[in-house]
Amino acid sequence: MNFEPLMNGIAAGAWSLIALAVFIGWRLRRRRWIVGLCVFVLLAALPIGVGAFWYNHRPLPAAEQRLLFPGVEYIRDVRPDVPIIIHVVRIDLATPSLRFLVTPHTPTDGHDQAARTTSGFLTEFGLQLAINGDGFAPWSAGDVFNFYPREGDPVNLRGRSASNGAVYTDGYTDDYDTAYFGFDNHVSFDTPPAQPYNAISGKEMLLIDGEKPIYRHSLGLHPRTAVGLDRAERTLLIIVVDGRQPTYSEGATPAQLAEIALEYGAWDALNLDGGGSTTLVIEGADGEPFVLNSPIHTRIPGRERPVANHLGLYIERNP
Repeated sequence: MNFEPLMNGIAAGAWSLIALAVFIGWRLRRRRWIVGLCVFVLLAALPIGVGAFWYNHRPLPAAEQRLLFPGVEYIRDVRPDVPIIIHVVRIDLATPSLRFLVTPHTPTDGHDQAARTTSGFLTEFGLQLAINGDGFAPWSAGDVFNFYPREGDPVNLRGRSASNGAVYTDGYTDDYDTAYFGFDNHVSFDTPPAQPYNAISGKEMLLIDGEKPIYRHSLGLHPRTAVGLDRAERTLLIIVVDGRQPTYSEGATPAQLAEIALEYGAWDALNLDGGGSTTLVIEGADGEPFVLNSPIHTRIPGRERPVANHLGLYIERNP
């Protein structure tokens, strides 16, 4: 996200207030304590006011469709009347250089994983694209300073997880569903191969054979992350919906997310963890992570949440 306009506005406003304070101080030398108090209040209020104005009047990005990597297409679907911003990645599973990776097991202080941001996961393992994965605990997001986990903090996963052929969690909750990625990139839902290669779980299936089941989890408007598979099992869909950002993107319910998945050709689809965890990152042309969506951790647009595991892909830019 580009925060430069916001920063420039805050800086311009601050310099204007400082200039005003100097002028008032020169005219009212005998009342310096009053001037100091006024300047303090104004300077404290300015960033809050500018930030609140920007938060509620953010310009929408342009709709976009482009090839990210060979066999990997990206679509940004902007619907201002709702408002909602949808990010769709279509992945041709027959692409020769394609490989998937779920976050490897990193046991920490008796827990399943050490938390990482999605950008951190992409960078650490040299991936070209990554999204957040399964739900986890413990977790809290009280305010911008008081939240858990931070980078490296220990967390436990909720569903089944496997990475590079090693199953490292078998599911702590019975109602979590799982996506399996074979060594040959064959993808299936809730039907594990004899030896799962990569596996990642989510809250529930959004679509089963083109039909919508009854949804059980977080039914309101929230940011969402989902993976889907077309009927021919040749195309993997990654769907990310921005949310909790007034006038920019409000989010989606599970039923709405299922409709979006159907619209883009999914036959089966799994709802992964969402909310402040929802993040879609690619490797930029400069080799640095580039966040395509607008995460909303601790109510700050653009701030990524450290999460327990992720789904990523390797693919050659110029095979």
